Amino acid sequence: MENAPLVHLKELRISFGNKKNKTEVVHGISFDIQSNEIVGLVGESGSGKSVTAMALMGLLPQKTSFITGELTFEETSLLTLAPSQWNALRGNEIAMIFQEPMSALNPSLKCGYQVIEMLQQHGDLTQRKAKQEVQRLFEKVKLPRPDAIFNSYPHQLSGGQMQRVMIAMALACKPKLLIADEPTTALDVTVQKEIIQLLKELQAETGMSMLFISHDLALVSEIADRVLVMYQGNLIESGTAFQIFKLPKKPYTKALLASRPSLTERLATLPTIASIAEGTFKKQVVTGQQRAQQHKALYTKTPLLEVQNIHKTYYTNASLFGGKESVAAVQGVSFQVYEGETVGLVGESGCGKSTLGKVILQLEPATEGFIRFRGKELTRLDKKEIQRLRKDIQLIFQDPFASLNPRILIGEALTEVMAVHQIGNSKRDRKKRAEDLLERVGLDASYYHRYPHQLSGGQRQRVGIARTIALEPSLIICDESVSALDISVQAQVLNLLNELKERFGFTYIFISHDLAVVKYMADQLLVMNQGKLEEVGDADEIYANPTRDYTRRLIDAIPKGL
Repeated sequence: MENAPLVHLKELRISFGNKKNKTEVVHGISFDIQSNEIVGLVGESGSGKSVTAMALMGLLPQKTSFITGELTFEETSLLTLAPSQWNALRGNEIAMIFQEPMSALNPSLKCGYQVIEMLQQHGDLTQRKAKQEVQRLFEKVKLPRPDAIFNSYPHQLSGGQMQRVMIAMALACKPKLLIADEPTTALDVTVQKEIIQLLKELQAETGMSMLFISHDLALVSEIADRVLVMYQGNLIESGTAFQIFKLPKKPYTKALLASRPSLTERLATLPTIASIAEGTFKKQVVTGQQRAQQHKALYTKTPLLEVQNIHKTYYTNASLFGGKESVAAVQGVSFQVYEGETVGLVGESGCGKSTLGKVILQLEPATEGFIRFRGKELTRLDKKEIQRLRKDIQLIFQDPFASLNPRILIGEALTEVMAVHQIGNSKRDRKKRAEDLLERVGLDASYYHRYPHQLSGGQRQRVGIARTIALEPSLIICDESVSALDISVQAQVLNLLNELKERFGFTYIFISHDLAVVKYMADQLLVMNQGKLEEVGDADEIYANPTRDYTRRLIDAIPKGL
């Protein structure tokens, strides 16, 4: 007789609402997780992945959630547990690494004490023994300077270090099942690779089972033994990592795989789930000869933007009585941007990418150096001239929800920027322009009367793009503008940005830590490392033959799948 699975789900259905009016979001899914197995769970936002994980952790709201079917852990039904039984199980037998460590960690408690709290909740260790155990855990998850990090607050750590603290906390009680919910989404490719490697090593060492949740199939294929694909609350495909990645059966799974920009060929447009499902996608490869012709036309013009020897240094008070400490965020950066070009700017978190973007936008003054836009020196402009400049150089933000006012309608968010920059003859004219803009970015006029919370992440990002192009700028800085999106939605937005570039002649500076995306978008590539430009050149040439070890390391860290 086979051993019983560690986790067993059968015909699991999850609904939200009240007894009279419920909305079902997970529709009768069934799967098992065996002991010492890593199972990958993939799908887009809203497919039911995290809700299923929350049910396994007993974290769904009791009054508004309804679960039917079978959900067992070590042959014990989780649907009948009392709150005290959940408290004994959660963290001890089943642990979870959350997507966003900054919001999952308590900002007012030192990291070490947050893990001690976990150990003392489920055991009877003395304070001294607990501290020793935490320091051992910090060493195990390869945190540098465990003593210093023990006494640090979360905001004093990098994203990768905070994620390692979360992993240490999850492993503190040696759980039998670890749920990792998008644990690397906000991290650089190099840090992401380290975290994946670390989780694999810890799983092999401890023999625990793992449910690894992500929307990135290539990433999941690097860690999972078996993969489950969810779509709109249904489990539509399952198999080994090889079967799903190399021999997918369902059109949705094929579309998820195809939506990721290729590292070996450059497509004119990316396939999307809709274009594959409808059979409308036609593969067009951009040849090296076509790119050479495009670049010849681009680089014979006068540069639109010239950045020359830019430095940006921040000063902080070291102590009440001490002198100032300086942090050189950008050091001697020089490059040119030509009209109609997309310049990719890549590097790890903290390398100075976003700071450089803010200096170009004149949101931060340069400490040293010159920036010329259409021949005009930007570092010497007064406030009125900077206000006028805002119309010509625009920014698409990373988080579309945070950049939209939740209390005003989408249409008002668009007409407001037009009014500030005196675009349009009247309110009626601006409303008509706003409706046209919504159509241009793939929405329709009905979105004018909606609020941000009524839109999906991809729809909000389209609104952000519409607001940016409302001013008809010459240069658009895209700062991690697709990093928070699902891969299929990301493909739609990247296609849209390229389409708008063709139609309106936009020029982009595309900032991202996702090198696969930058390679697809960029003509010229700038690689930043610790405030300096490490490597500059044609995007395809740098990917094919990087000359610097740092660039090679970034490229090697991209999840490539099986």
